[in-house]
Amino acid sequence: METNLGTALLFFIILYFLRYQLKTVVSSVTPGCFALLFLSTTSWATTGKWTSKTTGTEINYTTTEAIAPLKDYSGKYVTVVYLENLGFKKLGRNSNATDVAWLLSQGYRVIELNYAKNHKAVSPIINEDIIAINDAIAEGSFCGLTNCSTKQSYVLFEGYRIERNVPYFKDNPTVYNTPAEYTIGDMLHMDIIYPANTRKKVPVLLSFSYSNSHATYDSKKGMLTDANKDQRLYLPYSLAGFNDSVLEGAPANGMAWAIADHPKYCPWGKGRPINGVNDAYKSYEVNPDAAQKVKSAIRTLRSMSSQLGLSGKIGLFGFSRGSTAGSMAIGDKVVPEIENIGFNLGFPDEVQAAALGPGVFDYTQIYNTLNDGDSNLETRCPWVWGPLESNYNLWQTMGSSYLVETSATAPVLFFYNTDDDLYYQDQIAHLKTKLDSLNVPTDTLINYGTGHAIPQTGASLTKLYQFFKQYLNPPKVDKRKK
Repeated sequence: METNLGTALLFFIILYFLRYQLKTVVSSVTPGCFALLFLSTTSWATTGKWTSKTTGTEINYTTTEAIAPLKDYSGKYVTVVYLENLGFKKLGRNSNATDVAWLLSQGYRVIELNYAKNHKAVSPIINEDIIAINDAIAEGSFCGLTNCSTKQSYVLFEGYRIERNVPYFKDNPTVYNTPAEYTIGDMLHMDIIYPANTRKKVPVLLSFSYSNSHATYDSKKGMLTDANKDQRLYLPYSLAGFNDSVLEGAPANGMAWAIADHPKYCPWGKGRPINGVNDAYKSYEVNPDAAQKVKSAIRTLRSMSSQLGLSGKIGLFGFSRGSTAGSMAIGDKVVPEIENIGFNLGFPDEVQAAALGPGVFDYTQIYNTLNDGDSNLETRCPWVWGPLESNYNLWQTMGSSYLVETSATAPVLFFYNTDDDLYYQDQIAHLKTKLDSLNVPTDTLINYGTGHAIPQTGASLTKLYQFFKQYLNPPKVDKRKK
């Protein structure tokens, strides 16, 4: 097997270099998207120009198809948009030809965007292009292609590779009980994007998706299908839906990144206890299930540090339901029911820092102000846990604030807009007050935009990345000399 993979990779490298040699003798047909077509019995490539918001100019792109392409459930191509020749020196020591050939050998369609070492192609300005790329793929057309996967497409910086669909926990179908036919738990997965053959070990930013993967029952076929598995990067519900570039922009700041399936493995608006009311779990997740999965994901990620060139330091980035989930990682309280289940039990499950956006951290606080945006919680939580007054301790264990015990809790940067639903501000205020009382370092990023949103301006992204740099100590990213 190793010999076959090595042979395939060598073949792709030779083919990749050959393509560049052919470019020197084949003239362009048109100046548009399909300026060059290279065909062989194994793969084909096109070149063209794409308008970069980062540089304000047209830059060259090359699209290369894999011999045996990966496709998602709907038949669309799993795609990597590979940003190369940027305005800073890459951490991976492989040539771009080697890393692109590797991606092709894994089945990815690769679209290379060549920035020609433009001095503007650095953080945080490069995030503008990340947002534009994800938006275009989500809308159905990027660099002349209309069949890129909206569930499994990635923006990678040069020198980075993907460890895709890494299992981190086996789901328990009896927690949310939907659909009724889902009786054998699926595996929850994460994707890890890391610098190949790195010059220096790097920390990693981990996020729990705010797009829920889940089991799907096809009544016409009378069977469960894979239609909604592994949709943690479903662009319309995640990165493109919220112009989120934080994770994919991390490599320009000396970091790797990972994204994991949300712990609630069912549609966000569904779920019920055994013999409970349908959709009793609408709009919220429950413990110990959520915390068990979060801890297991962190241990799994840390267990792979050595083989992927990671430093072992992990930062948590959470937004919306992903903030609620990810916040389970910050506390230092040891709960055997949470700690002693899942994968890689011998590895630490703490994080070194967390940036948390609007989320829910303490369900005992939801009645502080009525009609402030959390009516689903106000109505449905008692259906499952009983009245708050007589079940206060149980309600407490459902939120991440319960796991915050001492100053050993991870430092947290909270971010939110004041015109978002008011209950988010209330949740953040209560958790921040508790952290401050324990002398846990905290910071805030407020009104960087409008509504339920993620930071995307240069100033707000810079503050986020600087916060993580303070606690994760990534290697310095050197800008290229002009």
